Amino acid sequence: MSKVALVTGASRGLGFAMAEALASSHHIVAVARTTGALEDLDDRIQAAGGQATLAPMDITNEGAMAQLCRSIYDRWGSIDLWVHAAVHAAPLTPAPHMDAKDWAKSMSINATSMGTLVPYIAPLLGDKGTAVFFDDQTVGEKFHGSYAASKAAQISLARSWAIETQTSGPKVLIETPPAMSTATRARFHPGEDRAALAHPRDVAALLVAKLQEA
Repeated sequence: MSKVALVTGASRGLGFAMAEALASSHHIVAVARTTGALEDLDDRIQAAGGQATLAPMDITNEGAMAQLCRSIYDRWGSIDLWVHAAVHAAPLTPAPHMDAKDWAKSMSINATSMGTLVPYIAPLLGDKGTAVFFDDQTVGEKFHGSYAASKAAQISLARSWAIETQTSGPKVLIETPPAMSTATRARFHPGEDRAALAHPRDVAALLVAKLQEA
């Protein structure tokens, strides 16, 4: 049986690229809210000879995540890898001008969902699997309040989990990708020369190679 990789936030950017890169060695369970983008991913994976299971779900929906993890357990019993790339990028604004809805959505997707995802997915990883999270170089920059605070909370939890599982597993990795040509980056840096940025596929290829060596 091929390895199984769960990719949350697989519809675009680094999540899409990681799912595509991993498909040569893993069956991909791709989670995102955008069905059309997941179908595009599936087309690319199938064209390269891989296989994917599409899960058009919202990671903040606890019932949906419980159902997904139960379905994964019933079909495969476990997973080998969890790549968490789902993120909400709230509009840039000075801290006193933050919109309450943007703050709530950022916290829900980037931070609060971890309280559901980690307890549900950890048993699927067991002591042999690997979880991968992505830190962001922009955290702490001006005008990034909602995004930065929620992303920092996510990574803080991931760091705690990584320390807790050093001797028992699963392996928890936190990577900091270079600046990439993604929609999230474009929202934060409008007018930036995108030609100077790394392509998500190139970054994904390097990360997958690193995972294989680990």
